Amino acid sequence: MGKIKVQQFMTVDGVVDAPVWTVAYPWTDAMLAGVGAITASCSDILLGRSTYEMFAPAWSTRTAEDDPGAPFFNDTTKHVVTSRGADGLTWGPSAALEYSEPAVQQLKDDAAGDVYVSGSVQLVRALLTDRLVDELHLLTYPLALGEGLRLFADGTRVELALLTGTTYENGVAHLVYGPA
Repeated sequence: MGKIKVQQFMTVDGVVDAPVWTVAYPWTDAMLAGVGAITASCSDILLGRSTYEMFAPAWSTRTAEDDPGAPFFNDTTKHVVTSRGADGLTWGPSAALEYSEPAVQQLKDDAAGDVYVSGSVQLVRALLTDRLVDELHLLTYPLALGEGLRLFADGTRVELALLTGTTYENGVAHLVYGPA
Protein backbone atom coordinates (compact mmCIF):
# COMPACT_ATOMS: atom_id res chain seq x y z
CA MET A 1 0.00 0.00 0.00
CA GLY A 2 1.35 3.38 -0.99
CA LYS A 3 1.25 6.70 0.80
CA ILE A 4 -0.28 9.86 -0.57
CA LYS A 5 2.39 12.56 -0.64
CA VAL A 6 1.13 16.06 -1.31
CA GLN A 7 3.62 18.77 -2.28
CA GLN A 8 2.63 22.44 -2.36
CA PHE A 9 4.46 25.72 -2.91
CA MET A 10 3.07 28.13 -0.33
CA THR A 11 3.66 31.61 1.09
CA VAL A 12 3.88 32.12 4.85
CA ASP A 13 0.29 33.38 4.79
CA GLY A 14 -0.91 30.18 3.10
CA VAL A 15 -1.31 31.32 -0.51
CA VAL A 16 -0.81 28.52 -3.04
CA ASP A 17 -2.42 30.09 -6.10
CA ALA A 18 -0.31 30.26 -9.31
CA PRO A 19 3.09 30.31 -7.60
CA VAL A 20 4.84 32.61 -10.06
CA TRP A 21 6.30 34.31 -6.99
CA THR A 22 8.65 31.34 -6.51
CA VAL A 23 10.97 32.58 -9.29
CA ALA A 24 12.41 35.19 -6.92
CA TYR A 25 13.83 32.27 -4.87
CA PRO A 26 16.03 30.20 -7.21
CA TRP A 27 16.11 26.46 -6.66
CA THR A 28 19.09 25.19 -4.74
CA ASP A 29 20.73 21.78 -5.03
CA ALA A 30 19.28 20.90 -1.61
CA MET A 31 15.75 21.87 -2.75
CA LEU A 32 16.13 19.75 -5.89
CA ALA A 33 17.22 16.83 -3.72
CA GLY A 34 14.35 17.41 -1.28
CA VAL A 35 11.67 17.40 -3.96
CA GLY A 36 13.43 14.54 -5.74
CA ALA A 37 13.20 12.54 -2.52
CA ILE A 38 9.42 13.05 -2.49
CA THR A 39 8.94 11.80 -6.04
CA ALA A 40 11.56 9.01 -5.86
CA SER A 41 9.21 6.63 -4.06
CA CYS A 42 6.15 7.52 -6.18
CA SER A 43 4.78 5.25 -8.88
CA ASP A 44 1.65 7.30 -9.60
CA ILE A 45 0.53 10.94 -9.79
CA LEU A 46 -2.91 12.14 -8.67
CA LEU A 47 -4.07 15.51 -10.00
CA GLY A 48 -7.21 17.57 -10.27
CA ARG A 49 -8.38 18.29 -13.80
CA SER A 50 -7.41 21.99 -13.77
CA THR A 51 -3.89 21.25 -12.54
CA TYR A 52 -3.52 18.49 -15.12
CA GLU A 53 -4.54 20.94 -17.85
CA MET A 54 -1.97 23.50 -16.59
CA PHE A 55 0.82 20.94 -16.13
CA ALA A 56 0.38 19.12 -19.47
CA PRO A 57 1.62 21.88 -21.80
CA ALA A 58 4.31 22.97 -19.33
CA TRP A 59 5.81 19.52 -18.72
CA SER A 60 5.10 17.59 -21.93
CA THR A 61 7.77 19.43 -23.90
CA ARG A 62 10.46 19.29 -21.19
CA THR A 63 13.25 16.77 -21.19
CA ALA A 64 15.60 15.60 -18.44
CA GLU A 65 18.15 18.09 -19.80
CA ASP A 66 15.63 20.92 -19.25
CA ASP A 67 14.51 19.76 -15.81
CA PRO A 68 15.48 16.66 -13.84
CA GLY A 69 11.81 16.20 -12.87
CA ALA A 70 10.59 15.93 -16.46
CA PRO A 71 10.84 12.12 -16.83
CA PHE A 72 8.85 11.63 -13.62
CA PHE A 73 6.05 13.96 -14.70
CA ASN A 74 5.95 12.80 -18.32
CA ASP A 75 6.35 9.03 -17.86
CA THR A 76 4.43 8.36 -14.64
CA THR A 77 0.75 7.44 -14.82
CA LYS A 78 -1.42 10.41 -13.97
CA HIS A 79 -4.80 9.73 -12.34
CA VAL A 80 -6.95 12.78 -13.03
CA VAL A 81 -9.90 13.54 -10.79
CA THR A 82 -12.60 14.66 -13.16
CA SER A 83 -16.29 14.31 -13.81
CA ARG A 84 -15.71 14.78 -17.57
CA GLY A 85 -14.21 11.38 -18.26
CA ALA A 86 -10.98 10.71 -20.14
CA ASP A 87 -11.61 13.19 -22.99
CA GLY A 88 -8.55 15.37 -23.44
CA LEU A 89 -6.27 13.31 -21.18
CA THR A 90 -3.50 12.94 -23.73
CA TRP A 91 -0.37 13.79 -21.75
CA GLY A 92 1.64 10.60 -21.25
CA PRO A 93 -0.09 7.77 -19.48
CA SER A 94 -3.27 9.29 -17.99
CA ALA A 95 -6.55 7.95 -16.65
CA ALA A 96 -9.73 9.57 -15.37
CA LEU A 97 -10.82 9.01 -11.77
CA GLU A 98 -14.09 10.12 -10.15
CA TYR A 99 -13.33 11.32 -6.65
CA SER A 100 -14.53 9.29 -3.71
CA GLU A 101 -12.75 8.23 -0.56
CA PRO A 102 -12.99 4.52 -1.56
CA ALA A 103 -11.66 5.22 -5.08
CA VAL A 104 -8.61 7.10 -3.76
CA GLN A 105 -8.05 4.48 -1.07
CA GLN A 106 -8.10 1.83 -3.80
CA LEU A 107 -5.52 3.82 -5.77
CA LYS A 108 -3.30 3.92 -2.66
CA ASP A 109 -3.78 0.18 -2.11
CA ASP A 110 -3.03 -0.72 -5.74
CA ALA A 111 -0.06 1.60 -6.28
CA ALA A 112 3.33 -0.06 -6.68
CA GLY A 113 4.82 2.86 -4.74
CA ASP A 114 3.56 6.11 -3.30
CA VAL A 115 1.15 8.56 -4.94
CA TYR A 116 2.33 12.12 -5.63
CA VAL A 117 -0.04 15.11 -5.62
CA SER A 118 0.89 18.68 -6.54
CA GLY A 119 -1.25 21.79 -6.95
CA SER A 120 -4.86 20.58 -7.17
CA VAL A 121 -6.06 22.64 -4.19
CA GLN A 122 -9.69 21.47 -4.30
CA LEU A 123 -8.51 17.85 -4.49
CA VAL A 124 -5.99 18.33 -1.66
CA ARG A 125 -8.68 19.87 0.53
CA ALA A 126 -10.87 16.80 -0.06
CA LEU A 127 -7.98 14.42 0.60
CA LEU A 128 -7.22 16.21 3.89
CA THR A 129 -10.89 16.16 4.91
CA ASP A 130 -11.07 12.43 4.16
CA ARG A 131 -7.78 11.88 6.06
CA LEU A 132 -6.12 10.31 3.01
CA VAL A 133 -2.94 12.43 3.07
CA ASP A 134 0.00 10.62 4.64
CA GLU A 135 2.59 13.35 4.06
CA LEU A 136 1.92 17.04 3.40
CA HIS A 137 5.09 18.65 2.04
CA LEU A 138 4.83 22.43 2.23
CA LEU A 139 7.64 24.33 0.53
CA THR A 140 6.99 27.57 2.38
CA TYR A 141 8.43 30.74 0.86
CA PRO A 142 9.47 33.72 3.03
CA LEU A 143 6.79 35.93 1.52
CA ALA A 144 3.28 37.06 2.47
CA LEU A 145 0.95 38.12 -0.34
CA GLY A 146 -2.10 39.10 1.69
CA GLU A 147 -4.48 37.70 -0.90
CA GLY A 148 -4.94 34.74 -3.18
CA LEU A 149 -6.12 31.16 -3.06
CA ARG A 150 -5.13 29.54 0.21
CA LEU A 151 -4.67 25.86 0.87
CA PHE A 152 -6.88 26.02 3.93
CA ALA A 153 -10.17 27.82 3.32
CA ASP A 154 -11.63 30.05 6.02
CA GLY A 155 -13.32 27.97 8.69
CA THR A 156 -11.28 24.86 7.89
CA ARG A 157 -9.74 22.94 10.77
CA VAL A 158 -7.12 20.32 9.98
CA GLU A 159 -4.96 18.88 12.73
CA LEU A 160 -1.48 17.83 11.64
CA ALA A 161 1.73 16.62 13.24
CA LEU A 162 5.08 18.05 12.15
CA LEU A 163 7.27 15.20 10.91
CA THR A 164 10.35 17.11 9.69
CA GLY A 165 11.52 20.55 8.75
CA THR A 166 14.39 21.74 6.56
CA THR A 167 15.43 25.29 5.75
CA TYR A 168 17.19 25.96 2.47
CA GLU A 169 19.76 28.67 1.87
CA ASN A 170 17.28 30.70 -0.23
CA GLY A 171 14.97 31.06 2.80
CA VAL A 172 12.42 28.43 1.72
CA ALA A 173 11.35 26.03 4.48
CA HIS A 174 10.34 22.47 3.61
CA LEU A 175 7.87 21.46 6.30
CA VAL A 176 6.51 17.91 6.28
CA TYR A 177 3.30 17.16 8.16
CA GLY A 178 1.41 13.95 8.74
CA PRO A 179 -1.94 13.17 10.33
CA ALA A 180 -2.21 14.19 13.99
